[in-house]
Amino acid sequence: MSMLNDFGYDDIIDYLLDLCRLSISVGLLPHSNPGILEKKELEKLKPYNASMGLMLETIGDIDAHHGCKGKSPEVRIKTIELAGELKIPFTTGILVGIGETWEEQVRSLKKIKEIHEKFGHIQEVIIQNFIPKPGTRMAASHAPGIEEMIKTISMARHILPEDVTIQISPNLIEPGALIRSGASDLGGISPETIDHINPESPWPGVEELKNMINIPLRERLPIYPQYVKKMWFSNEISCLIRKFSDTEGFRKTY
Repeated sequence: MSMLNDFGYDDIIDYLLDLCRLSISVGLLPHSNPGILEKKELEKLKPYNASMGLMLETIGDIDAHHGCKGKSPEVRIKTIELAGELKIPFTTGILVGIGETWEEQVRSLKKIKEIHEKFGHIQEVIIQNFIPKPGTRMAASHAPGIEEMIKTISMARHILPEDVTIQISPNLIEPGALIRSGASDLGGISPETIDHINPESPWPGVEELKNMINIPLRERLPIYPQYVKKMWFSNEISCLIRKFSDTEGFRKTY
């Protein structure tokens, strides 16, 4: 905190808020994922974000999460629900291969479905395969393979409402078979930055991605088209939404 205090900030949320404002000033639409938040913190960030996110990861009580209060399913669910109360377009998801059971995967997705049916704000669910890291407690953990991910995504598509998109990470696993199983979003790929969570897995380029899936790609904004149409965004970013979105709510092509 001392560094933030030296910069003139009382806490990291105020620091993030200024970063969001800075991003908007240079023509970027922020999508913040700062972890567990209270309602007042979500209210503070909402006007300056096109969407926000927090992975549920799992509803199960797993060894990998012991000793980390922020990984508690209960507190994560509470943040996701608060975002729904505030009509914040939201991204969540599950992490596959962190010690959860198949039944816990099913329960996690059913909980996300329940929350969305109550608030209508879950725009996408990420189904992400865990990548074990050398030198960590889970270095020897089983990394889910393509067949396991196909099974999970097929189950997720069966459980989740049709208006909730399934996203996968094309730098972590070959996406073609997963798209055929029900995924339809490839997240964000960047020529400017690495994947900071999985820096050993470089992003594919756009042309490489097209060849990998052999399906036409369509760019979207961090806020999904249905929420653009519903106008679930603030006056602070409305000019950018109008500038960048087409009549269907996707990213405008020039």
